Amino acid sequence: MTRQQLIDNVQRYFDDGRFATDLRRRVAWRTESDTGKVPPELRAYLTDEMVPWLTPLGFECQVLDNPSPQGGPFLVARRVEDPALPTVLTYGHGDVVNGQDAQWREGLSPWELTIEGERWYGRGTADNKGQHTVSLAALAHTIEARGGRLGYNVTLLMEMGEEAGSPGLATFCEAHRDALRADLFVASDGPRVNASHPTLFLGSRGAINFALTVRSRDKAYHSGNWGGVLANPATALTHALATLVDAKGRILVKGLLPPAVPDKLRTALKDVVIGADADAPALTPGWGEPGLTPAEQLVGWNTLEVLALGAGNAQRPINAIPSQAVAHCQLRFVVGTDWQNVQATLREHLDAHGFSQVEITMGMHCGATRLDLHNPWVDWTMASLQASAGQPATLLPNLAGSLPNDIFADQLGLPTLWVPHSYPACAQHAPNEHLLAPVAREGLAVMAGLFWDLGEPQGTPWIEGRTTRQEATA
Repeated sequence: MTRQQLIDNVQRYFDDGRFATDLRRRVAWRTESDTGKVPPELRAYLTDEMVPWLTPLGFECQVLDNPSPQGGPFLVARRVEDPALPTVLTYGHGDVVNGQDAQWREGLSPWELTIEGERWYGRGTADNKGQHTVSLAALAHTIEARGGRLGYNVTLLMEMGEEAGSPGLATFCEAHRDALRADLFVASDGPRVNASHPTLFLGSRGAINFALTVRSRDKAYHSGNWGGVLANPATALTHALATLVDAKGRILVKGLLPPAVPDKLRTALKDVVIGADADAPALTPGWGEPGLTPAEQLVGWNTLEVLALGAGNAQRPINAIPSQAVAHCQLRFVVGTDWQNVQATLREHLDAHGFSQVEITMGMHCGATRLDLHNPWVDWTMASLQASAGQPATLLPNLAGSLPNDIFADQLGLPTLWVPHSYPACAQHAPNEHLLAPVAREGLAVMAGLFWDLGEPQGTPWIEGRTTRQEATA
């Protein structure tokens, strides 16, 4: 079979409804992982859905417990043709965020695939059940097209806690380092830059969540009787926040800023357009760090966001000075940021500005990664994507969002290639999440072409012995 015949076959799998059948079955699993519990559906998705699907393809599957009690189990599936051959490590997550059932538009359910034209609705269609269905179906068709011999080994790691911050993932990968040993990482998650062009990204921004709290007293007091002589924690907290980020979203704390945007990054981003899809939100002119393009803001710079504010009762306010106030914040950061000292940086800054009463509580965090743009896998993969899609792909040095890529890049030491099959306005994590049919169909083609090309005897970077590590994370 030829490469083009493979692509024709995998797109026929989409056109005749088999892809929809597989995705419909997977969407129906209620695999919510961010509710503070570990429901039995998380394990069942692996044992009853993924293992029966992977075993006929020649994978040896193990469903293993998470070392963290807060996380769901892991699936390690290995397909070894010859231990002397190179190995691709691929990844996906079968868990989803909470369904938010009551908030979906009438006629839609998060646990039922509903097709309306090009939009395929359901929880996980974009993140990540739709994406790993695309990648694994492409791999299955490639195995068949190659007569059962890819010319390399494949290991699949699937977790069931990514939406809860991947609890236990780093510890698990360290404990199973030998089983996960590989030469290259290829996976699908996150969005394309826009729906019309395939995208390759090489890492992700890191993320640190933290809460700032002002506790003034143990209860609220009448604002008429005590207003003017009792400190208001909400007032104090908002002024503290104003010393961290200004009214235009610009970070004011030097220690939370990255190095200047590298020239090679600017060059890579010069033609990247942000917000091109029809249903994308309008960009805010003048927001964020001055002098940067929207692409440079998202890919090459840090942002400090206030995710939620709390004081009193916003739904039913009363005439009282609240007892405490809290701000839940998040720093998204790029390679080169001194992220491991964020708590100390915040403490020093707040103290210096007279806000020693503000408590800092650190939360979820993951590091920033970016494969070197000169790594030989980059041009090779871009050429493969273009050959399959018939149009140039967009290269993002790193995703603006965050993924547990630091575990694969830094801990396991792999070159990381991410080929996403969603788009920015997919309503990921929100009601009415959906997959775009043209993106999924093209995704099947580019992934099948990529898996085919990895088995070609000439021109593949690992054949030439040139795989290299990620850029170091400061």
